[in-house]
Amino acid sequence: MEGIDRTALAPADAARVHESDEPETTPLTSTVDDAGRAAAFDAPSTAARSGHVLASATSDAARDAAARTRARELAAASARQGGVPASEPKPQHSRGVAAVFAGLLLAMFVSTLSETVTATALPTIVGDLGGVDHMQWVTTAYILASTVMMPIYGKLGDLFGRKYLFIIALSIFIVGSATCGLAPSMDGLIAGRAVEGLGGGGLIILAQATIADIIPPRQRGKYMGLMGSVFAVSTVVGPLLGGWFVQVTGWRWLFAFNIPLALLAIAAVAFFLTKPVRRDDRPPIDIGGMMAMAVSVSSLVLATAWGGTLFPWISPQIFALFALFFVAAVAFVLVERKAKEPIIPMLLFKNRNFVVCTVTGMFIMLGMMGTISYLPTYFQIVEGLAPEQAGLMTVPMMAGVLITAVGTGFLATKTGRYKWMPIASCAVTAVGFVLLSQLTVGTPLVVTGVFLFVLGFGIGLGQQILVLIVQNEFPHAIVGTATAANNFFRQIGSTLGASLVGALFTSRLTADLAAKLPHVDNINMNRITPDFVQHLDSGTRAVITSAYSDALVPIFLYVVPLLVVGFVLMLTLKEHPLATKVNHTGHPGDTV
Repeated sequence: MEGIDRTALAPADAARVHESDEPETTPLTSTVDDAGRAAAFDAPSTAARSGHVLASATSDAARDAAARTRARELAAASARQGGVPASEPKPQHSRGVAAVFAGLLLAMFVSTLSETVTATALPTIVGDLGGVDHMQWVTTAYILASTVMMPIYGKLGDLFGRKYLFIIALSIFIVGSATCGLAPSMDGLIAGRAVEGLGGGGLIILAQATIADIIPPRQRGKYMGLMGSVFAVSTVVGPLLGGWFVQVTGWRWLFAFNIPLALLAIAAVAFFLTKPVRRDDRPPIDIGGMMAMAVSVSSLVLATAWGGTLFPWISPQIFALFALFFVAAVAFVLVERKAKEPIIPMLLFKNRNFVVCTVTGMFIMLGMMGTISYLPTYFQIVEGLAPEQAGLMTVPMMAGVLITAVGTGFLATKTGRYKWMPIASCAVTAVGFVLLSQLTVGTPLVVTGVFLFVLGFGIGLGQQILVLIVQNEFPHAIVGTATAANNFFRQIGSTLGASLVGALFTSRLTADLAAKLPHVDNINMNRITPDFVQHLDSGTRAVITSAYSDALVPIFLYVVPLLVVGFVLMLTLKEHPLATKVNHTGHPGDTV
């Protein structure tokens, strides 16, 4: 199937320049209609037997096996969008590619930085604006808005092109950042974070899909690796920048800092990505699917964010949210099965590699976000580190991510082999969590840093390669949709990871303190902050630090079974050759 060249069938994509040694395929000057393109996929020789196209296609369809039928469905979907700017034409020289890529990295950096930069500044912000009881909403508003928007940006990019959509997303993000910086109250800050999320939800998706528009999969690995390194850098730099802005310039400037970076990204996209080809038709927008997905995702995010914090896990409010999530999810599937242009096509889940990559990616993100969310506080309470020092303890982990994310990308480009990478990722990440589960109050920080490096090393092995595999599986015309769906479920994994680890940790800590402190009722669980613990007497402080460690550390071991499942799933991965053309057909015939 890889040998079929659809470049000639997609005149809108003819202007792309492949960053490979292969010569460009000369596009046909004639326009092929949808039925003709689907017939051409089913029987390449039908062009020579134009009088028998329909009869031959019908005959082939009756004889073909289920895998062939599956391939035809995806080919027809791709053909319907073949003349659509499913991607932007690639710049005509390498400097243009470099400029576009720099803009994409900036956009990804802005998006990931916005999720980490408030970590150290949030207590100061809340103290300035008032409203400690609403502090959680600062984070929840962004996560909720960005998660809902991910698949929407992916689908709209496939239908209408990504250039202007990218500019719109960055512009919305700028408006949200400005709103946050000028917010006179917590309500204004929360509203600004929600607007930021509406724009930020598209930045990573559109960046990954745009690089798929200009670089073929075989050459794309090194670019995806560098994109993965952006996450590692922003995770370390974000909290440090947040602390610096709070101490030197004031917290409002940390939101203003995003604006010039976003403007530079807009400039790169505007000047170096060519205009998408205008469609003659008006494709239907899946409004029903968007609404059902929004309700479903909102219910799940709110249930996991509020459970164990604002409301007990066993409460009518949380049960109602989970019930609403289930009903909306079922409604979403029913709507998507009938939609002409679904935002998350159900046909994606019939592809084996998509399913195993998405599930494994979700498991990895679940463990990683649970770790990142609570380790900084662990270092402050258990090890007595300052906030800045606790933030720097994540450097070994992100160094591991940086090394392997970039390294695996270049290896995939050089060798074309990639199956071993996610398999090794699950194995090494599992080892990292086993090592972290051995931490104690007296563990030297150097040893802890080595454990975190091993964890990051494992995560980096598969973080971006999984996205590349998904993009290689489907026709280019739906690459944005497939990329968005994969990232959407990763984000769900991140949210669930932070929430579930938090719930388990809180329940274990409460039980430990109740057993070790006779008057635990005198200590409000919400008051156990690093500053509060440091001002306790030495005996009580020792009990709390020990309980804190005993409550959190064993949870790392709970993630290991998920990674073992991911390891087994990755063994079933089919290592298809990485396409050497942007306009490839994918491997839609490989069903679950």
